[in-house]
Amino acid sequence: MTTPTETLEFQSEARQLLQLMIHSIYSNKDTFLRELVSNASDALDKLRLATYRDKDLDADTGDLHIEIETDPAARTLTVRDNGIGMSREEVVTLIGTIAKSGTAEFLRKLKESQDAAASQDLIGQFGVGFYASFMVADQVTLVTRKAGETEGVRWESAGEGTYTIGPAEDAPQGTSVTLHLKPEDAEDNLFDYTSPAKVREIVKRYSDFLTWPIRMAPLSTPEPVEAAEGEAEAEPAAKPELETVNSMKALWARSQSEVTEEEYAEFYKHVSHDWSGPLETVRLNAEGTFEYQALLFIPSRAPMDLFMRERKRGVQLYVKRVFIMDDCEELVPEYLRFIKGVVDAADLSLNVSREILQQDRQIQLIRKRLVKKILATVKSLQSDKPESYTTFWSEFGKAVKEGLLSDPDNRNAILEICAFDSTHDADKQTSLREYVARMKDGQQHIYYLTGESRQAIENSPHMEALAAKGYEVLILTDPIDEMWVDSVTDFDEKQFQSIAKGQVDLDTEEEKKATEAAREIQQKDYEPLLTWLTTTLEATVKEVRLSTRLTTSPACIVGDTYDLTPNLEKMYRAMGQPLPPIKRILELNPDHPLVTGLRTAHTERPEDESLPETAELLYSMALLAEGGDLPDPSRFIKLLATRLEKTL
Repeated sequence: MTTPTETLEFQSEARQLLQLMIHSIYSNKDTFLRELVSNASDALDKLRLATYRDKDLDADTGDLHIEIETDPAARTLTVRDNGIGMSREEVVTLIGTIAKSGTAEFLRKLKESQDAAASQDLIGQFGVGFYASFMVADQVTLVTRKAGETEGVRWESAGEGTYTIGPAEDAPQGTSVTLHLKPEDAEDNLFDYTSPAKVREIVKRYSDFLTWPIRMAPLSTPEPVEAAEGEAEAEPAAKPELETVNSMKALWARSQSEVTEEEYAEFYKHVSHDWSGPLETVRLNAEGTFEYQALLFIPSRAPMDLFMRERKRGVQLYVKRVFIMDDCEELVPEYLRFIKGVVDAADLSLNVSREILQQDRQIQLIRKRLVKKILATVKSLQSDKPESYTTFWSEFGKAVKEGLLSDPDNRNAILEICAFDSTHDADKQTSLREYVARMKDGQQHIYYLTGESRQAIENSPHMEALAAKGYEVLILTDPIDEMWVDSVTDFDEKQFQSIAKGQVDLDTEEEKKATEAAREIQQKDYEPLLTWLTTTLEATVKEVRLSTRLTTSPACIVGDTYDLTPNLEKMYRAMGQPLPPIKRILELNPDHPLVTGLRTAHTERPEDESLPETAELLYSMALLAEGGDLPDPSRFIKLLATRLEKTL
C-alpha cells in the first residue's frame, strides 16, 4: 500500500533555524555545499558498514560515489549519493525536527544575541548541516530510498514552516538533494552555484580529502558537429563521462608536509560539523606491534552539549580506511569528550562492535597513547601559545578537571595543565607550577578555599590570617573542584590544604616558641567558655575551640580534615542522596571584643539566660559569613532584633 503525500509542520526550533538560514545571516554561503557533500559522504560510510555487518542486506555497493549536477537553465544544483538512504520516518526525524541535544540552549543564546556576528558564531557552534541549503535556495527537494527497502520518499519545502512528504516511485538507492537556487547576488556573497567551475572550486577547497569519489561532468564538452548537406543526420552526442574532482586522499594517511593548515581546518569541520576552525591539530602515527594513525583536533570552543547527559562523544574509528563508527567512546575518556577527529587502526576486525571494543587490548593501548599525546599538546600550548591555551582552558577546563577524579594514571599530567584563580592576581589565573615557585620559605602546603564565587571566598573569615601574612590561596569555584580536592593529595610533593578544614597553623617554629607560653595561658583562660559553648551548641557543632586563622572576625566555622564541605553537602542533597547531619567546628577569635566580652559575661554571670542566645547568634553569624544557610532564619532575625532594641 502506497503511503499518501502529507503536508507537515516543522518543529518550532527547526522553523526558527530555517528563518535564520533564509535571511542569510551567515556570510560564507559556499559552505552549504560542504554540508551537503559531508552528509552524502556519511551516507556512503554508513552503507558500507551496514553491508559488512549484514551480509543479507539487499544493497548495491558496486560503485559508491557522490555526484553533483548543475543546470543553469533551470537554476538547480543537485547533490546525490547511492549510500544508505532514509526511510520516511527517518526523513521526518532528521529533517523535520532537530534531533540534537542543546537545541533549546542554542535558541536561548540566539535570542540573547544582538548582533549578526555573534549569531553566526552560534550557528557555527551548533552545526546546522542540511538547513544550510536554505541560505542559497528558495526551495529544496529531497528524494531518497533506504537500502533494502522498496519504496522511496520525496520531501519538499520552501522553508516557510511546512514541508510535503510522500512516496517517490522508482527512486534509486541513496539520497538526492536538489536546490532551486536564489538569484545571484554578489553583494550578499550569493554566487552562481550553477557554474561548474565555482562548484569545483568549493569541492576542492572543502571536500578534497573525502575518501569517496565526487563526480561532475567535464568542464568542457565537444560541440555537436552539424551534418553536411546530403549527409545522414549525425548520431546524438553521448552523455559525457563524469570526472572525479577530489583527490580522495585520506588526510591522516598523508605526510604532514603534504597537508596545508587550510586542509586540516576543512577536515576538522567535516568531522565535527563545526563552522569554525580548530584551536590545535594533533597527529599520531604508530608503527610496530600494532599500527594506527590518528588525526585529532582540539576545538576552538566548547559545544553546547558539553555538560549534557545525552551528549555524544568520541572520535571516528576507521579500520584500514573503512569507516566503522562515529563517536567511538572507547578511544577517548569522558573528560576529553570534546576532542574530534579520526583514528584508523590497521589490525582490528571490520566487524568490531562497541562491546568488543570495551575489552580490546589494542584499543586500550591506543587510548592511552592518545590521552598522553593530547595532554602533552595542551602542555605545549601552555608554554608556547599562551593565548591559545587561555582559550582552551576557558572553554574546556571544567571538563578536563573531571580527569583528576577519573584518570589517576594521568593525574600529574592533568594537574600540570590546570589553571586556577588565586589571590595572587585577580585578572590572571595561575598554574600550580607557578604557585609553587612563589611559595614562601618554609611553606609546606598549597592553600585553597572552595566556594560559590570569588567574592564570597575573598570575603570569607578563613582568609584573614593568610591574607595578613601574605600567603597565596587558590580560589576554587567550579562544582568539580569540590570533588577532586578530596581525592588529589599533592602536587610536586606539596600537600593541598583547605583553609576551611582542620588546623591551619601559619606560625614558624620560632614564632611558636615565642608565643607558646602565652597560648597556654590563653587556652586555660578560655577553657570554661569553650566547654560551656560546646555543651550549649551541641545540637549544631561538634567542638568549640580557639582559632589561629582569624584576625578581624569574631568566629568562623571549619570542618574536620575529612568532612564534606558545605557546598559538596548541598550538591549531594540536591541529587537526592541521603546524608547524616554533619556537625562542624566553631572557632573563636580570642582577641575579638565580642568574644572577650562573652568570656567575661560567662565568668561573671554564668546563669544569665541571655547568654545561650548570644552563643546562638555568634554561631549564626559565623554560618552566614561563609555563605551557609541558617536552619531557622526567622528565629535569628527575632533574636537579633531583640538585641538591637536593647542597645537603643
